[in-house]
Amino acid sequence: RLCLRSAVSDIEKVKEWQETTYHLDSGIQSGAPTIRDEDGEYTTRHYTTTTTVTNLEAYALTRKQRVQNALFPETMEDGATILSTQTDPSQMTNVQRLAEPSQLLKTAIIHLINYQDDAELATRAVPELTKLLNDEDQVVVSKAAQIVNQLTRKEASRRALMQSPQMVAAVVRAMQNTSDMETAKATASILHNLSHQREGLLSIFKSGGIPALVRMLSSPMESVLFYAITTLHNLLLHQEGAKMAVRLADGLQKMVPLLKKSNPKFLAITTDCLQLLSYGNQESKLIILANGGPEGLVHIMRNYNYEKLLWTTSRVLKVLSVCPSNKPAIVEAGGMQALGKHLTGTSQRLQQNCLWTLRNLSDAATKQEGMDGLLQMLVSLLSSDDINMLTCATGILSNLTCNNAHNNTWNCTHLYCPEQYFLLIFAPKNIMYFLPFLFDFFYSRKL
Repeated sequence: RLCLRSAVSDIEKVKEWQETTYHLDSGIQSGAPTIRDEDGEYTTRHYTTTTTVTNLEAYALTRKQRVQNALFPETMEDGATILSTQTDPSQMTNVQRLAEPSQLLKTAIIHLINYQDDAELATRAVPELTKLLNDEDQVVVSKAAQIVNQLTRKEASRRALMQSPQMVAAVVRAMQNTSDMETAKATASILHNLSHQREGLLSIFKSGGIPALVRMLSSPMESVLFYAITTLHNLLLHQEGAKMAVRLADGLQKMVPLLKKSNPKFLAITTDCLQLLSYGNQESKLIILANGGPEGLVHIMRNYNYEKLLWTTSRVLKVLSVCPSNKPAIVEAGGMQALGKHLTGTSQRLQQNCLWTLRNLSDAATKQEGMDGLLQMLVSLLSSDDINMLTCATGILSNLTCNNAHNNTWNCTHLYCPEQYFLLIFAPKNIMYFLPFLFDFFYSRKL
């Protein structure tokens, strides 16, 4: 009874203390500490404790759905609600981190499965398709060629087809014997697709595909022409023996007339083929000359601005410019002026090729008229620090001023200035490159 009375007395005292003017909690009931502020007064700091109850059972029940949604979202039902465990939007959950690599792995596995399926399908279809390509009915051949063309667009089936010599030979045979444009287009596309791998190039070469492709260069259909010239280009670049095979199939005689086409990209491939065939082969250079090659090449240099085309064309002209028979033909076609147009461009490789070609042609152009513009550009190049450019420029100027009174007079007029004398005379490291030109220059001044 005494203990109960004592407890009641203590509670009454606390309540009485709380009802004073301070209205502060002593901390006995709430557990809040009483602290002393800077003014010496005592205050009580209050804390609020919040307890969050997590529904672990709900998360456990939806764990499968959350993993399924992250790894296989396509299997989820439309409108399904997934309980999220992400508390901070700036931080991903572990399941979310696994989602992207899991999707990549799944995609890779699907590609492997499809690759294997494509290869097996093509392998099983090869014997039957080969038989259909050899059929006497041209409608059957056309349908079979279109199916094979579709198969060669996928890598797995393409590799399976190129490993069958009978299949490639059947395609080549169909190309040679058909008069149907759609069949020609399909078979040319097949060989074009096969030519992207070395195994395909070898199969085409061994199956006698080069003569058939050369024959396609006379096709009136632009797509067939593109497939044929691109496939031949790949063969010339990467297949040993292809250059001789193209020459024997009269490929040059078919390619040179194609210079009259207007598609810059097509012309770039064609001119590169001409360069590959003519480099180091005098007979090929003469065939190009006999078929009007110099005129067609100069026309391209004069009328196009596609850098790759100009570069490939300048490479052909560079090869032909060392041929005694082609050299005067190029000059007569206006090659000096056409090449000179590109000496001030931004393409260094084009400029260098044009300079070397002009250097080779310049001894055949001593009587050529209308060279003032070219002379002006060559003089402007004398201030270059590039030794190769100086060598070419001075060599060209030396040849063009030799026994040419008009060019000598032009040089005397335009080089009679202190800057040019300083360049020519006070540059010891370059003087050997200027000696031929200096001789002609001062000889003309004396005259």
